[in-house]
Amino acid sequence: MKNLDKYVEENKDRFIEELIELLKIPSVSADPAYKKDVLYTAEAVKNALKEAGCDSVEICETPGYPIVFGEKIIDKDLPTVLVYGHYDVQPADPIELWDSPPFEPVIKNTKVHPEGAIFARGACDDKGQMYMHVKALEYMTKTGSLPCNVKFMIEGEEEVGSESLGWFIERNKEKLANDVILISDTGMIAKDTPSITTGLRGLSYVEVELIGPNRDLHSGLYGGAVANPINVLTKMIASLTDENNHITIPGFYDKVEELSKEERAKMAEAPFSLEKYKEALDIEDVYGEKGYSTNERNSIRPTLDVNGIWGGYIGEGAKTVIASKAFAKISMRLVPNQDWKEITELFKKHFESIAPKGTRVLVKPHHGGQAYVTPIDTVEYQAASNAYKESFGKEPIPQRSGGSIPIVALFEKQLKSKTILMGFGLDSDAIHSPNEHFGIWNYLKGIKTIPLFYKHFTEMTKK
Repeated sequence: MKNLDKYVEENKDRFIEELIELLKIPSVSADPAYKKDVLYTAEAVKNALKEAGCDSVEICETPGYPIVFGEKIIDKDLPTVLVYGHYDVQPADPIELWDSPPFEPVIKNTKVHPEGAIFARGACDDKGQMYMHVKALEYMTKTGSLPCNVKFMIEGEEEVGSESLGWFIERNKEKLANDVILISDTGMIAKDTPSITTGLRGLSYVEVELIGPNRDLHSGLYGGAVANPINVLTKMIASLTDENNHITIPGFYDKVEELSKEERAKMAEAPFSLEKYKEALDIEDVYGEKGYSTNERNSIRPTLDVNGIWGGYIGEGAKTVIASKAFAKISMRLVPNQDWKEITELFKKHFESIAPKGTRVLVKPHHGGQAYVTPIDTVEYQAASNAYKESFGKEPIPQRSGGSIPIVALFEKQLKSKTILMGFGLDSDAIHSPNEHFGIWNYLKGIKTIPLFYKHFTEMTKK
């Protein structure tokens, strides 16, 4: 693969333009208004895989959005890499906070990305990172350097819980058979500090509805005499954490994995500047569970956050009303040994129990998934580590992520293979936020690094 860097440099303008065209399609899976765009994106991914060198590509129907499956089998006696990614994106709201339209990609230079970054919804999560694998395949097929077999499974429901993925895997285990699963939907510490994500938190996502009187009421005539659902809901949510930001749901911590002092000390070796962290977020201080560092709070500790809250009148001017209902969306990030279904039930039972008389509460579970930890003493991890060492010139740091990819635990359970998370995004890339972006350097570096994983994994595993 001596000509890898040369191939990427010679084709980088085309690689960037192809990604920009993909980012123009608003494939928002959460909003039915974008259904045609999501389906169109699946077609675009199918065509890209064909052009990159897959021998067969198909759009596989599911109860929800389709899965794009492609493969290039060169020798059944060689190992097989299964690449997973997703072509759907988060909603772009709030649109007014974007500096440029979310589906009109632009390249801008930033302090972190002086060589330029592509600003668009899905740039980093996950179209940009998924497309690195497509271009890595192109390089390997066009130059005759593909050392093993490869399969692609690119879905369209990751941002809404991957509901159809389990259904698809259950029915296609032979089609998906592999020796390792490769995903780029995470990040790394810094451009000069490569890292491999070795842990993901689980997730429980619920929506709550608090119901009070049978209609909206005049706040003068009824205020102080009946429970105000918005007031009550905010008090109930506030009670879910104590003065130490410890979650108060009974049984919530019963199965939480407690890391040893040695493991926490190893984590602390990763380069981190608290001052730069605060500066990047424009905050005076950090906030979280007492007794843990910032990096521990957002990776090895469970959390509870309100993701949205609404009710009553929010239009222009004033309307003196007590709303009959109030709503909130709440997510809990979980750590190893916490079962998301069990945690969802604990939340439901507790939240219903603290609703005062005169109100009633409904808890609607949305989706969730289990936490996942990748051992660092496996052939799969060592192959990835060697790829980073060859590409970056230094050994990557194993790092646990605060994010969740619920299907990773499902992969191991159903397909009996390990997952390697080779992410090239940065914390500053604003995924799920306005002005999401992906550095051009990171995009091209991913394309240059991924083929090296294939090389090292094949060398370490072939018979």
